[in-house]
Amino acid sequence: MAKHIAQLVIAGAQVVGRAFAKALRQEIAASQAAAQRAGGGAAGAKHSATNQKLGMSLEEAKQILNVEELDLERIKKNYEYLFSINDKAKGGSFYIQSKIVRAKERIDLEMENVAEEVKKKEDRQETNL
Repeated sequence: MAKHIAQLVIAGAQVVGRAFAKALRQEIAASQAAAQRAGGGAAGAKHSATNQKLGMSLEEAKQILNVEELDLERIKKNYEYLFSINDKAKGGSFYIQSKIVRAKERIDLEMENVAEEVKKKEDRQETNL
């Protein structure tokens, strides 16, 4: 009887170990893919830090505000519309309204980062001339 219980425990541990190893490999692959999408290097690190700071990725923010490109006019228009229709006084959801605000903040930070990178490139070009 004890022999069967020991075999059962060992088999269970092997199954859990394999599942854990597979999940770990998937997580590593996903994080590497995210780093590549972010551009890698210092820009990727900054992108990742912004994601961690606000708890939302740029892709998620774009989905919430229903935009595909970083177009200031469209972002502002969608933000104002979604924020107003989700007003608590109009029967909307405070939770959804807060997600909309966080999405706008995330996109605003990304726009600042992009503008900063462009300025750095322009400064480098001026020093090279």
